[in-house]
Amino acid sequence: AAAAAPPLPALSSSSSPPPQLLPPPPLQAEEPPRVPVDALAAQLLRDQFVLTALELHTELLESGRELPRLRDYFSNPGNFERQSAGGGTPAPTPPASAAPGALAAAGGGKEGGPGQLHRAGSISTLDSLDFARYSDDGNREADERVAVLEFELRKAKETIQALRANLTQAAENEVPLQERRNYKSSPEIQEPIKPLEKRALNFLVNEFLLKNGYKLTSITFSDENDDQDFELWDDVGLNIPKPPDLLQLYRDFGNHQISAKDVLDIAVGTEEDELDSTTPILESIPIFGTPQSIEQCVMVQKLEDQINALSTEKWSLMEQIQRLESEIDYLRNEKPAVPVICDSVQSSLAQVPLTFPDDNGRYLDIKSSAADSNHGETEEERLFMGTEPESRIPKDNTISYLPNKEREKLPSCSPSIKAAIHFDKPSRKLSPAFHQALLSFCQMSAESRLGSEVSRIADSEKSVMLMLGRCLPHIVPNVLLAKREELIPLILCTACLHPEPKERDQLLHILFNLIKRPDDEQRQMILTGCVAFARHVGPTRVEAELLPQCWEQINHKYPERRLLVAESCGALAPYLPKEIRSSLVLSILQQMLMEDKADLVREAVIKSLGIIMGYIDDPDKYQQGFELLLSALGDASERVVSATHQVFLPAYAAWTTELGNLQSHLIPTLLSKIEKLLREGEHGLDEHKLHMYLSALQSLIPSLFALVLQNAPFTSKAKLQGEVPQIEVTRFPRPVSPLQDVATIIGSREQLAVLLQLYDYQLEHEGTTGWDTLLWVVNQLLPQLIEIVGKINVASTACVHEFSRFFWRLCRTFGKIFTNTKVKPQFQEILRLSEENVDATAGNGVLTKATVPIYATGVLTCYIQEEDRKLLVGFLEDVMTMLSLSHAPLDSLKASFVELGANPAYHELLLTVLWYGVVHTSALVRCTAARMFELLVKGVHETLVAQRVVPALITLSSDPEISVRIATIPAFGTIMETVTQRELLERVKMQLASFLEDPQYQDQHSLHTEIIKTFGRVGPNAEPRFRDEFVIPHLHKLALVNNQQSTDSKRLDIATHLFEAYSALSCCFISEDLMVTHFLPGLRCLRNDMETLSPEHEVILSSMIKECEQKVENRGVQEPQGSMSIAASLVSEDTKTKFLNKMGQLTTSGAMLANVFQRKK
Repeated sequence: AAAAAPPLPALSSSSSPPPQLLPPPPLQAEEPPRVPVDALAAQLLRDQFVLTALELHTELLESGRELPRLRDYFSNPGNFERQSAGGGTPAPTPPASAAPGALAAAGGGKEGGPGQLHRAGSISTLDSLDFARYSDDGNREADERVAVLEFELRKAKETIQALRANLTQAAENEVPLQERRNYKSSPEIQEPIKPLEKRALNFLVNEFLLKNGYKLTSITFSDENDDQDFELWDDVGLNIPKPPDLLQLYRDFGNHQISAKDVLDIAVGTEEDELDSTTPILESIPIFGTPQSIEQCVMVQKLEDQINALSTEKWSLMEQIQRLESEIDYLRNEKPAVPVICDSVQSSLAQVPLTFPDDNGRYLDIKSSAADSNHGETEEERLFMGTEPESRIPKDNTISYLPNKEREKLPSCSPSIKAAIHFDKPSRKLSPAFHQALLSFCQMSAESRLGSEVSRIADSEKSVMLMLGRCLPHIVPNVLLAKREELIPLILCTACLHPEPKERDQLLHILFNLIKRPDDEQRQMILTGCVAFARHVGPTRVEAELLPQCWEQINHKYPERRLLVAESCGALAPYLPKEIRSSLVLSILQQMLMEDKADLVREAVIKSLGIIMGYIDDPDKYQQGFELLLSALGDASERVVSATHQVFLPAYAAWTTELGNLQSHLIPTLLSKIEKLLREGEHGLDEHKLHMYLSALQSLIPSLFALVLQNAPFTSKAKLQGEVPQIEVTRFPRPVSPLQDVATIIGSREQLAVLLQLYDYQLEHEGTTGWDTLLWVVNQLLPQLIEIVGKINVASTACVHEFSRFFWRLCRTFGKIFTNTKVKPQFQEILRLSEENVDATAGNGVLTKATVPIYATGVLTCYIQEEDRKLLVGFLEDVMTMLSLSHAPLDSLKASFVELGANPAYHELLLTVLWYGVVHTSALVRCTAARMFELLVKGVHETLVAQRVVPALITLSSDPEISVRIATIPAFGTIMETVTQRELLERVKMQLASFLEDPQYQDQHSLHTEIIKTFGRVGPNAEPRFRDEFVIPHLHKLALVNNQQSTDSKRLDIATHLFEAYSALSCCFISEDLMVTHFLPGLRCLRNDMETLSPEHEVILSSMIKECEQKVENRGVQEPQGSMSIAASLVSEDTKTKFLNKMGQLTTSGAMLANVFQRKK
């Protein structure tokens, strides 16, 4: 961590302020003049008479003469955190005109010391304090705690500012001294931009874009610099005031232009003893600095100048080496050997401090410990011996002229060192100096970072890795985003083999941040690379190097990056230490599941949790896993719930099975939650939660069956010998994922086939004695499920469907023998179907509950062979008979028909059941059959309606019992609503006309009521011709007849149903002639009835009639504009308001009222 910023010098505690901070005191006159209030206030603050100053401030406020000095002082909380100077004397207070930096610096440190004003209990100022909070009889612990926390927060912020100052200073010193001087001496060379300069310019550019309306460009610019907060200048990291905007800087640029002068570069040298007299050291000394900080700055400047001197000496030595090498080369061409020269070379080389670093044995490395500690290893300190333009021998040849001892120290692994390379020399007599001058015209550069990398060629695997580690961070930002995945192998290999942990961490950070928003394919590529990395380096490095990259991005703003984290947690699970899997990784995934708002991320979390459940072996985490399972099942997203059933739940069930908790905890807990829901849901069942728990139980069926097989008495006999029997394709329900496939859970399809063969034989011939897991299913699970089924509301179609699917899957998974011998007998024992026991109270029993439809649709439909179908038909016939004879509600039978009718395969079977009712001897059963046809008509094909339904209904419509004939009317109406065949519609129309026009039905009040209700229900959706020619005229006739009704109760009953029918039909398209001839006369007749029987209805009817008449008159004046509807005429605001208000007061059918605002599709 960077060292703290050097403290500012303490201000004097005497009454006379430092001359640079306070104005000089006024000269004393012979007689003291009137002292200004501002000077008095300054004196009070200077002498720390704070309470007196506060009293003065208050009196001035009351008199309306507020002093800015006192206002600024008391509104600044930092003035009351003073650190006492030595001896307990409080430090003086700078005046309001002092620099803010000095004010802040004077306020640092811990509280304490006498004469010190305590900090307020919140970040409030003295002029806003509530002194009642500090009364003697109050409890101040909470306020004092708040004050302490706020004080610590301010200290932390001051520490952050100090660290920023240090970082700023360090960043300024990043560029080596030599390079900085080169930039100053050569203005045409552009100095590289510093990170802090870049962030400051980014801030100003973004500010300029926003001010000038380039909002889209600003958004793009912000996205491309997502590591910077453009709303906060302090995020730049500089402890300096914010500069003016770009426009102001541009306008001010002309005031600072400097005319260019002719300058000459000259070579200078500095003696070491002259360093003391150098003056530039004062440039970086702070204005208010302690003696220690000044000494440090002087020392740093001395060391930098010493580095410069050593660098100059290094270059002179290198030039000497080059000159000597050239001479050697020249002399070798002249004579075979020159031992004297070689000795001189050796002695010269011996004076040069040569070291051979790890990354390449042929680099010259001249280091300075002082530079190392302040600036790190700079580019000048690691230079290749051959970077200058030259004609000297290659470095490999240079090695052969080193002394023997030096030669032994060289790395022996490099193949290029073992075999020295020789180049042909020309037979010329040019001087070495001429050669060197000639080659100087070749443009080669090693001054830059890239030039340095290019000029030194790696000669071993290690040096290649080091080179890649240095170069990749500069390569990645310059590769197109769409192609960056091509860099993944390079990054991974380097991260695997690089020797430096810091570089490896940087490379893995680059890998996880390689693509801003990686798509599916790019994420898969990164994950594949992470897995390969994990396999290569082992669990310790995966934990230390890869996992930190995951939790760094757990709250990243882009969901694709959080998705990468969630997926990598699962992909890396097999390669992590087991303690980390069950602690850190599980915690990461739990946090993301609870907090992440993106469905895709939570879906990936669930899948990774499933993988973790497959590798976890800490039983203490079982309960945590169960809580995560319930959270996942209750997630609002269908994607997350689906992933839970496909991955997480099966994996958790497998672990639960290993722990022995499947039958002892997991399934019983889910069942108890369902029972609790049913107990609490008497007035409103939470069907969503019921579905959640029941679907979880359904997904556990394969795991339960696998447990039964694996703990069966015959398991030890299951050997894969000889020919393996084939499993029928339809033996098991189709699993929602491979993890719910019983074969996958058991281990193989062959093993499952052997176990199934033994399972069927055991059930059929040897029984269940000693088979504890199966006995638990038979004796505990099934009775509890059947009891739960009896408690659910039979009218809830969704609940019936859910339980029906559950029992169907249970029976199909456990097999036909189990269903016939274990499941069906338990249902039959409860239902006890027998005509001998029929009485008036039997209908209130179990036959009216949901047990009937769930047994019929969930158990009896599992297998569709002939005997199974006969059993289902017989059961439905018996239920229909018993419910009819006992006058019980038909809800359970209707629920069975609705559930079975959804599948066309059962239409013939249901028609067979109804025909049994049509020809039954009891009128009650025939009446029930007639009512059941209404449910069946909507889903049955028109051919079946014509061939089977209509003949049965016509048969019933001529039944001797009038109640049976009346019961057919709703079914006839449904046919008119759903069927399109003309002949069929005419037959139904004739039958309904006979009901209305036959004299024998004139006094049948219940028949008329049923017809009117049916007309109101089917009229809006029926064929227009049927509605116009049949429904509306007959409603008019019925309204006329009702005017003559003498019995008020019957008259009101008919009138109420007529009102509902007219309300529904008013939304249909009606021609003008029909409106005048039938619709309006019918409404007037109805109004006559309501005037005496129901005045609230009469008001609505009057409004309807008025609007209809007005619309008819308007049509007579204007040109007709296509078909008009009465619904369009009823939309005036006044009428609509009256209509809705009155409708809300009536107790009519909700279904009928809902039809008022429905249009015909």
